[in-house]
Parts: sequence; structure tokens; C-alpha cells
Amino acid sequence: MANHELVLGQNPDLALGQNPHPHDLVMTPTHNLGLRSRHTLGLGHSHHSLGLGQTHDNDHDHDLGLGQAHDHDLGLGQTHEHDHDIGLGHHHDNRLVLGHTNELALGQSHEPDSEAHNLGLSDSHELTLAEQHELDENIDHLTMDPAQELALQTAHDMSNNQLVVAQTTPVIQSRVLANLDYQLVVGQEFSDVKSCRRAIRDAAIACHFEIQTVKSDKTRFTAKCASDRCPWRIHAAKLPGVPTFTIRTINDSHSCSGIGHLGHQQASVQWVANSVEERLRENPHYKPKEILEEIHRMHGITLSYKQAWRGKERIMAAVRGSFEEGYRLLPQYCEQVVRTNPGSIATIYGDPEDNCFRRLFISYYASIYGFVNACRPLIGLDRTLLKSKYLGTLLLATGFDGDGALFPLAFGVVDEETDENWIWFLSELHALLEANTENMPRLTILSDRRKGIVDGVEFNFPTAFHGFCMRHLSESFRKEFNNTMLVNLLWEAAHALTVIEFEGKILEIEEISQEAAFWIRHRPPRLWATAYFEGTRYGHLTANIVESLNSWLLEASGLPIIQMMESIRRQLMTWFNERREASMQWSTILVPSAERRVSEAIERARGYQVGRANEAEFEVVSPHEGTNIVDIRNRCCLCRGWQLYGLPCAHGVAALVSCRQNVHRYTESCFTVATYRKTYSQTIHPIPDKSLWAELVDGSSGVENRIEKLINPPKSLRPPGRPRKKRVRPEDKGRVKRVVHCSRCNQTGHFRTTCAAPI
Repeated sequence: MANHELVLGQNPDLALGQNPHPHDLVMTPTHNLGLRSRHTLGLGHSHHSLGLGQTHDNDHDHDLGLGQAHDHDLGLGQTHEHDHDIGLGHHHDNRLVLGHTNELALGQSHEPDSEAHNLGLSDSHELTLAEQHELDENIDHLTMDPAQELALQTAHDMSNNQLVVAQTTPVIQSRVLANLDYQLVVGQEFSDVKSCRRAIRDAAIACHFEIQTVKSDKTRFTAKCASDRCPWRIHAAKLPGVPTFTIRTINDSHSCSGIGHLGHQQASVQWVANSVEERLRENPHYKPKEILEEIHRMHGITLSYKQAWRGKERIMAAVRGSFEEGYRLLPQYCEQVVRTNPGSIATIYGDPEDNCFRRLFISYYASIYGFVNACRPLIGLDRTLLKSKYLGTLLLATGFDGDGALFPLAFGVVDEETDENWIWFLSELHALLEANTENMPRLTILSDRRKGIVDGVEFNFPTAFHGFCMRHLSESFRKEFNNTMLVNLLWEAAHALTVIEFEGKILEIEEISQEAAFWIRHRPPRLWATAYFEGTRYGHLTANIVESLNSWLLEASGLPIIQMMESIRRQLMTWFNERREASMQWSTILVPSAERRVSEAIERARGYQVGRANEAEFEVVSPHEGTNIVDIRNRCCLCRGWQLYGLPCAHGVAALVSCRQNVHRYTESCFTVATYRKTYSQTIHPIPDKSLWAELVDGSSGVENRIEKLINPPKSLRPPGRPRKKRVRPEDKGRVKRVVHCSRCNQTGHFRTTCAAPI
């Protein structure tokens, strides 16, 4: 029979054809084996070759027939027949059966003395070569692409009598030749047993095999390859009188095929941490997913996300300190805040029974001075949940500077957001302002008006105007009705300066949805609408604290508590310095935002007609707005723009210009550049590293006090996994829930998979 050729083409069929060349195994580039062009595979006879590359066979039709093969082997080679068919044994179910040896045999003939050339299928269903065949010296090693593996299966169309090579479970890893950087040789020395174990572990990971420790103590270390019957073995010991460890014996030959699974037994969390320590110190934002990609690229192993995350946490704990250490050092940190920033407030409260953390309040003197002496009497209250190891909430009290930017005043950290904790935070805020002002200003406070905040404001600031933060109100409205047009009309109603304009917007909402109008009217407009609100908000309808600070506050909330407070302090220190330097470049009387608003009012006032009643009262007529009465002595206008925003409106500007008054003199002092510079005149000073705190505390009494003030972490740990976000949809409200039934215990309220009843 003529020589045959084993061809795997675009359609991975097994075809046989005549070819003057010896037995060739040809694979097209569609099957990646990671081998170049054409390499010879010696099968004991020089005329057998394994060709990998583009095939040049003759397109003769050769059928894969069903013949007789009692040993259940697939015999490919010369036979005594001349019909160019291959005989496979008759089988009752007409299947292609591999015998007990699971071998794909390539031979010359059916003669007993013919040499067997076996291409076997291993237990893991990989395409392998029998041991008696050695690769030609031109091939260093045979590897398979990690994404591909070969298996044999019958074709769906058995009428063509084809044998199909299909893609199955990928080969994950295979052992390669040892990396020269991780070569282990007899006589190699290490400083101690840990260094020795680390070097052997790194070599095993680099060369893609796992080791099993046989003996390990202070004077010796013995390990072998984890694969059964693999001869690789190493022994290191400490010689008498020598402090170093030395490799005494090593058998560096392997008979195993390497690792065939995900991960690596020696790739521990500490190994991951050591591998990415330098990168994490340079970039703390290095994500676990990026760590996994780098380890796979550098070492060729695939680890779990949890290993990468734990490795990063271990390094970050060494760099920034652990979460537990942060709470333990809080009393000392508060001492350093007060020491480095005199006049600041930093107090810590723990549970009197077990000293577990409960509350922390910090306010820097620079913020206190700037708010009391230069900011608008307006405070926004907000909170954000901590994303650290322990549960907690960060409470914020923020003012607004003359240019409209947020001016953080005080911070509180509590173990949980409760009404009691909000009342405590507002009492601390009241004590702060009372200690730094002769006359307590009449504040305007914006919040989501939860019960604890309302009670705290009424108790600590009885004269304050307490209104809704429109962000919270509009979000509740959006969740209820999910209509962008209605939300926009709600904001327009909130911005309306007069009652008539406000009622007009409510009527527009009512025409679209009576339910929405009913919802709005049940929220008293005196608590959120500009037209009805009694306090002065200077155009601020929302505190918008968390959203404005989210770019850095979100990251800080996941750090240990001292690192979080230090991140906040550094941000404040940077803001104060940058805004102070920027204001030194301003040459105008008013801050930029106020200057633009006044310039726009001057431009609009050019077309107004002004009539003067006396030295303070004016009548201003505009073509589109009708008549407005202006009183420059009381700085008010009938349109209410002057008194609500603190800057002259267009009608007020027209009246001032008509009597040749300086418009800038009739603005609130907080809008002047001189006052703005006073806002940031004080400095937030840095705090030294924690390693120096003990040296900076005078006397031994400080140490004793710190021992008494030892603070333990909160009692509640964050539950594992991503926090559940469950929102009740408006359409689900009032809907009767479906009653579930357990088929195991015949009870309601749970499924069989979650049933815990004893049976």
C-alpha cells in the first residue's frame, strides 16, 4: 500500500491520501501547537516524519472504512490491501473505540515483528507521544498553546467516515526548561532556611512544577516534586560552625509533565505580596485584577482574585498600618492634631464597657477661624458610609466660601448612623461655634431632614433655618415617578423667587401628573422652595457635599481610620494653600463668581427706566418684567433677588447707578476679595509620622493616659462580599408578595435550598 499522510485541514477531518513522501502528520496553521514550520519526529525509522505546517498533499479521496482491528487500536500505515482504506474493527454500536492502551498507533504492517510507533492519548485526554519515541534534536521541547488542546471524537456526519479533531478543555500549563535566573546548584548558599525555602519555591514557580516538603526545620530542608514517581529532589542543610544554608544534593531531572491545573501550590498570599510589593508602593491604586494579569504575564500562572486581593491588603497593611492599629492609635493621633494645630478640636469616645470605638470628632482651627470670620452663615450636613474593614459612617458639616466653593468645617466618624449619633455630632458642632464666637450667628442649615438631624438642630440651634437639601428631595421624587420632565419642573419650582412663579410651576406639574403634584404639596414649600424659605441660602439649594468631594472622599473612606483622617487633612491643607495663593492674584473688588454676577446685572440694567421716590426708594420699570420697587438702604427689591443672593439684582443696580452709587459697596462682605483672603488666612499644619509620636509627647504621664485611652475596633465587621443594593420600585409598593413554599418541610417563607429544618 502506498504511503499515507495524516492531514488536519481547515475542517479538522482525518483524511488519507497518496503521497510519495513517508508517513507525514500535517497540521495547518489553524491548529496552534506552538511549533515552527516543519520538524522531523523520529519514530525509530528514518522515513517517518512529523510535519507541522502547510500541507501539500494530493486531494485523493480516501475513505475511513470499518475493517477488523481486534486490539481496538487505530492502525495507520502499510497494509496488505491496495484499496487505500484503513480498517477499523467491527463493533456492535459502530463507534470508534480505543482499546485498553488508549493508544493511537502508527505502524508499518500487521506483522508481529513490526516496530510499534504509538501516538497515545494520556489519561488527561491530551495528545502525547509514547515514551519510546524521542524528539529530533532540532526540537527543544513540544508545547501546546494554553488555549488549545487536541482530542478525538467522531464526526456528526458519519456518512463521510471522518475522524474529527475537536477543541476541548484547554491545557493550562506545562513545565518548561528551567529559567537560568532560578537555577539551583549544589553548593549554593543562603543566609537562613527562610531564604532557602523562598529560592526553591521561586524556582518551582518559574519552572512550572510543584514541590512537596519532606523535612523542614532550623538545620535542614528537604523537598521533592509533588508529582508521583518524579525523581526531582533537593536537600539543603546548615553546616556546623557556618551560619549559612547550603544545597547539599539535588536531582534536577523531571519525568513529570508539569502543572495541568489553575494556580500553583507554592504561590501563596505572601508570595503574591512580595511579587507586587514594589509596584504597590509606587501605585497604591494598583487593582487586584491588574495584579493577576501581571503575575500571569511574568510567571505564567493563573491565581484567584481573592489571592491577589489578600496579597495587596497585606502589603497595604505594612505600608499604611492595619485597621486595628488605626483605632488603637486614635487617642495619640488626636493628641497630635491638637499639638500641631493649636485651637483645633479632636475628641475620641469609646464604649465604657469594652473601649470599642464609638465616635470621633475633628475640626481644625483654620476651618473654625475661616468659617466664623469670613464664610456665609450657611452649613450643609451630609454623610457617607465607610468602605473599610469595619462598619462606620463619616459625618460632615460644610460651609461655603465667598466664591461658592465648599469649606469643610467639621468631621465626625461614628460606628453607625443613628439619630443619637447625629444629635451628638450637632452638639459638638454647637460647642465648637459657641467657644469661638461672641454672638452665635443665625444659621441656615441644609440636610435630608432625617429625624436625628431635625431633633439635633432644634435642640442645639433653635433659631436656625433648617431646610431640605434639594438633592435628597429630587432623588426621592425621581425614584417615585421616574420622569425627567417632572424632575426639571420640580427644580424650576424650587428656584422660583416669587410665590406666583412657584405656583405656576406646580400647576404645570399637576397637568402632567396629579400624583406628582400631590406628592410635592405634602412636602411643605417653606422647607425647600426659595419663594417660601425664610432663611438666606445665597442661591444654594443643595449642600451637595458628598458629590463634590467624591473624587477623593470615596477613596479615603476605604482606608484605616487614621489614614482616612490624614487623607482629609492633606486635602484641606492643599485647598487652603492653593486658594490662598490664587486669591493673591485677584485684582477685583469681588470674588470672580460675584464679579460675573454683578457685571451681568449691570448689563441688564441698561434698558431699565428708574424713578426716584426719595433718597433710598426707587421705582424701576423694565420692558418685560414690569415695575419693581427697590430700597437701597435696606438692600432689598420686590423681585427678592437682592436679599436672597446677597448681591444687587438688575433692578437694584439700575437704582444704584441712577444715583451714582458704587455697586460693589452694596454687596455682602463675604463676597469681597479681602474677606475671601481672610477665609484662608490660617494654615492647616502637617502631622508627623506615627513613629515620632512617642518622642514628641512630653513626660511619662502622656504614656499612661494613652494606655488608659486604648481604643478597640468597632464591634461590627463589614460582612463579606459586595454590599447588597436593593431598591423598592414605585410600582412594587402595595403589591402583595408571592408566598414561597418549601417542598422539604412543607413550610412557607423559604425554599428547599435554604431549608434548615431538621428532618
